[in-house]
Amino acid sequence: MSFSRWWTETTAALGDRVPLPLAALLLVLAAVLVAAGWYTFPAWVPRRLPRLRRRRGERPPVAPPLVPAPREPEAELPAAAYVSLADRLAAEGRYAESVRERLRAMIRELDARRLVRPRPGMTVAEVVRAATEARPQVGPALGAAGEIFSELWYGQRPACVEHDRRMREHAADLDRVLTGPAEDGPRP
Repeated sequence: MSFSRWWTETTAALGDRVPLPLAALLLVLAAVLVAAGWYTFPAWVPRRLPRLRRRRGERPPVAPPLVPAPREPEAELPAAAYVSLADRLAAEGRYAESVRERLRAMIRELDARRLVRPRPGMTVAEVVRAATEARPQVGPALGAAGEIFSELWYGQRPACVEHDRRMREHAADLDRVLTGPAEDGPRP
């Protein structure tokens, strides 16, 4: 039996048992239910079921933590080691990593001078706030460096040599502020 003959006989048998207006209403109702389900699909899927991703690689990269975990070997490195690593990365053209390591050097220097006590998981904004509370002069240089870091790592902007140059300037400014006389001491 061909499909067209089967379809004709099935619809004729259905038409004998169900009146045409009722069949049309049921078809429209079914179409509305399917459309509503399609439109609200993610809302009615239970949370515990895994959802399919639309494209591969759609998730943004996660920035590595600024403050290393306490037991990592690099946690005890001096700021000069981070600066050296940042210079090597910049020479290789890996400017985003260079910016990250230069900011780590700046934070390590603040830690060495006991202006900031970094904790694992601290954000750039928290470090800037803590350092500025301890010594307000470090705020502009450290805040600008934090903005560059956030723009590259969280904003997912491509890094260039200009970012590295500006980061070096901010690190030099911070070093000048830290080696100069303290105008305001730490706040109680």
